[in-house]
Amino acid sequence: MLGELPASRRKRKLLLIHEALRSDPVGVEALRAAAVGAGGLLSEEIRRKVWPKLLGVDTYNLPPRPGKATRQTHRDYGQVLLDVARSTRRFPPGMRAEQRLVLQEQLANLILHVLRAHPELHYYQGYHDIAVTLLLAVGERLAAALLEKLSAHHLRDFMDPTMDSTKHILNYLMPLLQRESSRLHDFMLRAEVGTIFALSWLITWYGHVLTNFHHTLRLYDFFLASHPLMPVYFAAAVVLHREEEVLACACDMPSVHQLLSRIPQDLPYESLVAKAQELFQRHPHAQLARQAALQHHKSIAIQSFGAFQQAASRQRPDAVLRRQRLLRAGAEEDAGALLPTAGHNPLVKAAVWGLSATLGAVALAVTHTALDWAPEFLLQLF
Repeated sequence: MLGELPASRRKRKLLLIHEALRSDPVGVEALRAAAVGAGGLLSEEIRRKVWPKLLGVDTYNLPPRPGKATRQTHRDYGQVLLDVARSTRRFPPGMRAEQRLVLQEQLANLILHVLRAHPELHYYQGYHDIAVTLLLAVGERLAAALLEKLSAHHLRDFMDPTMDSTKHILNYLMPLLQRESSRLHDFMLRAEVGTIFALSWLITWYGHVLTNFHHTLRLYDFFLASHPLMPVYFAAAVVLHREEEVLACACDMPSVHQLLSRIPQDLPYESLVAKAQELFQRHPHAQLARQAALQHHKSIAIQSFGAFQQAASRQRPDAVLRRQRLLRAGAEEDAGALLPTAGHNPLVKAAVWGLSATLGAVALAVTHTALDWAPEFLLQLF
């Protein structure tokens, strides 16, 4: 289960995040450490500040809000609508139907916006699970920018026209298990279970299989701050954690597949995050690729990750970006109209969500976002 950090540790972490966001260039390594470390990024308000920095997204230069324009002409339009219609369980319990319908409309627009902007990307079933997590956590406009960046990097191998690259990513799992537990690895080979049980874990970043949204957000903190293969290392950590359960069940494909495909909801997430990091350090993916005769250089996500990290490390803090935008726009413009999104002004955010009939659990979190943090604000969080 996810545990609360002690007040003193939480306060230190908040102050470290605040200083990393204010530094010039932005302290991206400190933000990655905060996202990976115990408790993750602590709140959705902090995520709306930190997630863009982890992905190198300029919140003062966001694309327009996704709309319906020409979406019906996209090749994946029908499948996207079907998957969005089946996404009911991903929305907060108790949300009114009309609120959910507005969010589902935004979800379809969000997905098709990214796919239209990048014709080389191919939709896959499960992509909507990642999109809905971003939408609920940060709102429609910022979610569009984050999803676009993720699709070009961390998720890129899943968005090929065939499943070949996705199978390639799955093939890292068994060599990891073999290095950690030959007994478990050999049992799974005898059962001929393969790795298909972990497919939905990887392509949705576990959003499809976890019922607690806070657990999903915790893993997104971790994955956004990590190498694109980290979801595979986390999968290995989960399977190793359940080793005794696996070895106790019948050694046949249906039994083992059924056991592993159902992730317990009470997993020790912080311990598993730490275990996945340990596995990543102890078993570099290049070594796994050689062991399993995998050609890791064919993975676009792996190949581009170094350049992606370097670009993120050169970001300017929000205060500088805001001044630059104000200068570009001209002194005669009303500074209040220059906010990156309406969502950064709590009063405007509340009005927007009210007009769009999306008030509810998500909106209540969003309306508490402030434009800037001050140390006094951080110290008052307790």
